[in-house]
Amino acid sequence: MSQTIEIISWNVNGIRAVSNKEALKWIDERDPDILCLQEIKALKEQIPTDLFQKHYEEVLINPALKKGYSGTATYSVLKSNFHSTCPDIDTLNEGRIIETHYDDIVLFNVYFPNGQKDDDRLAHKMKFYDDFLLHCEKLREDGKSIIICGDVNTAHKEIDLKHPKANSKKSGFLPIERQWIDKLLEHGYIDTFRYVHGDKEDSYSWWSYRANARANNVGWRIDYFFISEELAENLEDAFILDDIGGSDHCPVGIRLWV
Repeated sequence: MSQTIEIISWNVNGIRAVSNKEALKWIDERDPDILCLQEIKALKEQIPTDLFQKHYEEVLINPALKKGYSGTATYSVLKSNFHSTCPDIDTLNEGRIIETHYDDIVLFNVYFPNGQKDDDRLAHKMKFYDDFLLHCEKLREDGKSIIICGDVNTAHKEIDLKHPKANSKKSGFLPIERQWIDKLLEHGYIDTFRYVHGDKEDSYSWWSYRANARANNVGWRIDYFFISEELAENLEDAFILDDIGGSDHCPVGIRLWV
């Protein structure tokens, strides 16, 4: 049966901290079909059971090997046919990927690495990027359509952050990182927010905790939904929920006819 589904992605920067603020209660009113969380910083047994009341048919948790770090969670009203944590890409066991198959559509919930620590970490980020794209392309060769959501940890264009010039030599806006997003789009993927909203300015998904950045909307758009191009005609909306607090990121989402 064809239907419209809503998928929301959010880097919560600690699911227990978000729970303490009751910052996921809006899920009950919003009622998304799939909720993808990144940077949960918790093991499965540490995740509070009262985040929201909504029942999800499938709950997949991929914690990092290192406690209190990284990790992803996917809540879905749909049961997947197959799911994986992609250990060949997430080689450091940081809980960065949950791959779920819903018939011919594959959804990736990804917390991409941050490259700011040092050159080695940046190199790891770039290898992760390349290995991930290769994996997606193999799935497309098998006839799958792809949805990628999560914290990409890179702003694509100058329009995607408030101060591009000042950040041009910092990881998160380096040419090499931005070029990977170019490559992703060249391979036939669509940045859903730009597809729907064009060159809409001042649209961000992350703000530093410093200098009152969020109140002044001095932000970066580093959280994305990419879809393979054949799904473009199914895309009904793409949005940023920047009125929802509780993290240094805000949720982003899409509605898709499937």
